[in-house]
Amino acid sequence: MPLTVLGGTTSAAGTFEVANSCRFNDGDSAELSISPSSSSNRKTWTLSMWVKRCTLGQYYTLWRANGSGIDDYFSFQNDDTLDWSFNSDGGFISTNRLFRDVSAWYHFVLRMDSTNATAGDRQRLYVNGVEETSFSTDTQVSQDTDGNTNNSAATHRIGASASSQYFDGYIAEVVLLDGISAAPTEFGEFDEDSPTIWKPKDVSGLTFGTNGFYLDFEDSSNLGNNAGSGSADFSESNIVAADQSTDTPTNSFCTINPLDEPYGSVTLSEGNLVQVQTSDYPYNRATMGVANGKWYWEGKITASGGDDVIGIASVAAASSTDYLYKSANNYAYYSHTTNHGAYGNNAAISTTNYDAYTDDDIISVALDLTNNKLYFAKNGTWANSGDPTSGATGTGAVSITAAASTVDGFYFPAACDYGGSPRATWSMNFGSPAHTVSSGNADANGYGNFEFAVPSGYYALCTKNLAEFG
Repeated sequence: MPLTVLGGTTSAAGTFEVANSCRFNDGDSAELSISPSSSSNRKTWTLSMWVKRCTLGQYYTLWRANGSGIDDYFSFQNDDTLDWSFNSDGGFISTNRLFRDVSAWYHFVLRMDSTNATAGDRQRLYVNGVEETSFSTDTQVSQDTDGNTNNSAATHRIGASASSQYFDGYIAEVVLLDGISAAPTEFGEFDEDSPTIWKPKDVSGLTFGTNGFYLDFEDSSNLGNNAGSGSADFSESNIVAADQSTDTPTNSFCTINPLDEPYGSVTLSEGNLVQVQTSDYPYNRATMGVANGKWYWEGKITASGGDDVIGIASVAAASSTDYLYKSANNYAYYSHTTNHGAYGNNAAISTTNYDAYTDDDIISVALDLTNNKLYFAKNGTWANSGDPTSGATGTGAVSITAAASTVDGFYFPAACDYGGSPRATWSMNFGSPAHTVSSGNADANGYGNFEFAVPSGYYALCTKNLAEFG
């Protein structure tokens, strides 16, 4: 299916832009933590955060303040609902709604005020600016109860519980207001031109309170930096500079779609950008499909399987034996163990003027849907003397079916391993890579961080570019 976006990702010029997020990889046991130097208001506070999920169907903690025998926590459950517990099970709400969109940025606001005389207004959850009211469990805490948030005896964690339940995805714009019960309009607003789109606001001028904080993730050397006026910085655990991302609520980048291939043949990590093939053939398409325009991305083969494949797919894998270029509407650059490269389509390959590639080689893909052409490059050199800027008459181009004439009407980036052992590991770069880029090249709009120069007229796969050209 094409891209679905729930967060504010198409904000107009002149509005607030979020520069960075932090990528949490559950396999790294990544978390941010702090223990307040003194206790403050444990009854009234507001927590705001923007979240983009990567893995579904598992228990992941977004926020936890634990210690002294009681916990405050906010977590995704195995069924993809959300639980928010205040003072362990003293106050507890669990949503009926499922949160299963891996292309979307969600905005969550936890509005806590146990002093409120109205029980239903003590523990309030907002999603994308709207109060959540449908719960499978809704147990309000007794009036004036203390929780563990803002308790100096509690370790406060973002992205983990106590050494477990590590989050997998992206988190941006994390704010805690100590002693204030704030509406979601303090942190976001509906777009004037698209009133169903909820987008971030500048929160730097808010009053954060004694233990309040604002994590904007703009300092890659200190991703736990508190840019607010409240408590100290967070400590980073298994979070490094490369975990700073430009995939944000105001410009969401393409990633690999974990829901696209149901055969269990691919393991994803690092914000759904690193793909390890665990069995032969099937491929995952990416989260953003395009029907027109000109688009550029890169794939780094960090561990070659000897039968490595990268390209575009209109249709999803129909079986566990479908390789990327098997379909008539899928096209790929194939590197084979017998030391040759090939172009593949409709279950056939041609080895003319294509080089083999292996560990640490970077394959560039330029997709021209204006002229229905496709170009591949190995380490910056375009195959078959191709020139992506040459248009319909250029050499080195693969002619492809117009997107409108394909089964799904869109082309999606994709990669896989054809077969055999070992199997390939791809690190995909749609503009906000998980691997280190030595050069640093953006498109003409200033979006993306690529190893090689983006051909003139081509753009990174992100929501701002899709809104303009897609």
